[in-house]
Amino acid sequence: MEQSITNTTKWLYLFIAMAVCINFSGLFITIIGPDGTLYANIAKTMMLRHDYVNLYSQWGDWLDKPHFPFWVTALSFNVFGITTWAYKLPGILFMLMGAWYAYLFAKNLYNKEIALWSVLILLTAQHILISNYDVRAEPYLTGLIIAAVYHLYRASVQNNYWQLLIGCVFAASAIMTKGMFAIIPIGGAIAGHIIITKQWGQLFHWRWLVAIILTLIFILPEIYCLYQQFDLHPEKMIFGQKAVSGIRFFFWDSQFGRFFNTGPIKGHGDPSFFIHTTLWAFLPWSPLLFAAIFQFLRKEIKNVQAFEWYCLCGSMLTFLLFSASKFQLPYYLNIVFPFFAIITAQYLYNLKSEKSIRAVRITQVIIIVLLLTVVIALQYFFRPEAFSWSTGLILAALIVLLVSLPRSISTKVYHRIGFSTLLISFIVNLYLNLAFYPSLLHYQAGSEAARWINKNNPSKLPVAQSGDNPDALAFYLGQPLTNINTDGTGKMPPRPFLLLAQTDIIHGLAAHGWHMDTVKTFDRYWISRLSLKFLNRSTRKKELTHSQLVIVR
Repeated sequence: MEQSITNTTKWLYLFIAMAVCINFSGLFITIIGPDGTLYANIAKTMMLRHDYVNLYSQWGDWLDKPHFPFWVTALSFNVFGITTWAYKLPGILFMLMGAWYAYLFAKNLYNKEIALWSVLILLTAQHILISNYDVRAEPYLTGLIIAAVYHLYRASVQNNYWQLLIGCVFAASAIMTKGMFAIIPIGGAIAGHIIITKQWGQLFHWRWLVAIILTLIFILPEIYCLYQQFDLHPEKMIFGQKAVSGIRFFFWDSQFGRFFNTGPIKGHGDPSFFIHTTLWAFLPWSPLLFAAIFQFLRKEIKNVQAFEWYCLCGSMLTFLLFSASKFQLPYYLNIVFPFFAIITAQYLYNLKSEKSIRAVRITQVIIIVLLLTVVIALQYFFRPEAFSWSTGLILAALIVLLVSLPRSISTKVYHRIGFSTLLISFIVNLYLNLAFYPSLLHYQAGSEAARWINKNNPSKLPVAQSGDNPDALAFYLGQPLTNINTDGTGKMPPRPFLLLAQTDIIHGLAAHGWHMDTVKTFDRYWISRLSLKFLNRSTRKKELTHSQLVIVR
């Protein structure tokens, strides 16, 4: 029995190593716009100007997200240079930190095997993998929140004030990554467990007042920066108006304004949005997650004192509040995926009844078949140019392992189900990162044009763009970029200069008497909004628009 456990643990470590490699497989994929290239460009500007107080986009002062991820990315640029992988590396490392803390948390709450499965489930959840090649704020936030929860949990159960201090540092960093709503999963996890288990002395312990004070002290760098950039300059035009307070935006408009739809950034909420988002974002584990939550509530509600409620409270309070919000995006849920992973892992580990095992096995076989079908369909219809024989051989080897390996390494049914599910995640995401996305990014005209200009502009002619999101071009371009109005007005670089714009804008400028020679034309598509017609190679050309690079004489 002990030998079997040891062998299983070795396989779990091997699969974790493979999962880490899969998460790094998108490190060199071109940064996806608009958000990824915007954030990369802000950090690039911060690093080049040596200005770590003010945030600037291509259009000037930028008030939306706090500073922490930009500070970390700018530091990476200073160390490694301004490259795609230097932008993505910190985010992936913070996500891996989150996996480590998920392991520590699950090991303290349950046991080592559940902790290892928690790491595997987290690192192979689909939107975690997506967020590690389309890096925004979420990988940072995911790692910081679970780290804060773990240390505050340790502070609570051990009455350890060093743990409290560390937890507050992580909590403050999370707030300086996304805003005040970052405290919801942290506070929800800790307070929720204490309230449900009726530990009233713990709930009203004065350590939590110390935690609030420490967290407020640790977010002072963010408040200082916002005060310097915005509150000291009421003359600045932000969101179409003057006298905008950066501090008010940070504490209220950025988060609560989105929630109530009263701030400058508005949306349209749907109470069911995060239910169907979780179905695909937590694949291939989402059916197990829903079963785990149902089973958890059915079993543990009868004896609340005997179980942990950190994971359920931290995740579900956040889930419910986000579902009630008027501003919703799929990647918002990533921050609770460590909790989801632990809940799912303990359910998988405790599968006992034949009926449940049979239902889970059938469900996961269906998921595996569906995901394989998606990969085959993408290959058949999309025909990615980056698909190589080496990629094909790797995928073929993984498919062979999918069919043969789970049965040969364990006799336990939940091990076989888990290993099969891991392998299908590896197959899908290696295909996406090695074939699909590298081919898809050829239709991001800004980054493609920037690389072409870097190689084919020996005279270093000035470069301008008009009428499109400038961030992909600006980040990858090895020289300054000027933004001009679509009607040809505004600040102009000295002529001759290179101009990148959509074809209709070029025609409009020509009609106004501009003298231009076409240098190169780039296919253009908004790749963050894919359609079936675009994915189908036979109908793709009709979906494309074009950006032209011209010399303005």
